[in-house]
Amino acid sequence: MPDSKRILIVEDNERLNRLNCRALTAEGYDVLVARTLEEARGHLEHGEPDVILLDVMLPDGSGFAFCGEIRDKVTSHILFLTARIEYEEKIEGLKLGGDDYITKPYRLDELLSRVGAALRRREIDARKQDAPPLYGSLALDMTRRRASVKGADMELSPKEFDLLLFFLKNAGKLLRTEEIYAAVWRQSGAGDPNSLRMAISRLRKKIEDGGGQASIEATRSTGYTFHWEV
Repeated sequence: MPDSKRILIVEDNERLNRLNCRALTAEGYDVLVARTLEEARGHLEHGEPDVILLDVMLPDGSGFAFCGEIRDKVTSHILFLTARIEYEEKIEGLKLGGDDYITKPYRLDELLSRVGAALRRREIDARKQDAPPLYGSLALDMTRRRASVKGADMELSPKEFDLLLFFLKNAGKLLRTEEIYAAVWRQSGAGDPNSLRMAISRLRKKIEDGGGQASIEATRSTGYTFHWEV
């Protein structure tokens, strides 16, 4: 397969690794395997995979904690592999930056379907060029998912980039909290208002530190309005 996609499996179950690796390789993917979080960190030092299949319970730590550790450093789609299906744990994993879950035991065709769907979403996101790449002093690199003000990289996390892009596309409009979650976090409902406030606060500070002229106005119990001065 030309330009094969890279999948990193972080799982300590040897039998499951063999089955997953064989199935993914047969689909033409470039597969890496890590049996511990330390091995996973080593793989990430040599490049970013397209998808990370991440077990929740590993010998040297929690997959949830590892997700939180790497989320601002990689744009990989993170799919948790877990036998733990408690609702609160799923929410915790999503808040830490996970994208999806698959519950053990699972069928290999389900795993392949989830991986394929994740890769399609990444390709669609990479092709999106709806928003103009330049807003006055603000330039957007849609391929590398970076934003710069007056030539200086704002060093946005993947979520902050998505949030800024959504605000720019809807500048001047009152955006309800649930709209923002649906578009940026890909979650229905109002989500966690405190997490949204913190993300907006970080984005606002990075814009200001970079010399950008923008305002993000909060309307109590309603949402936010973004203005960018070109």
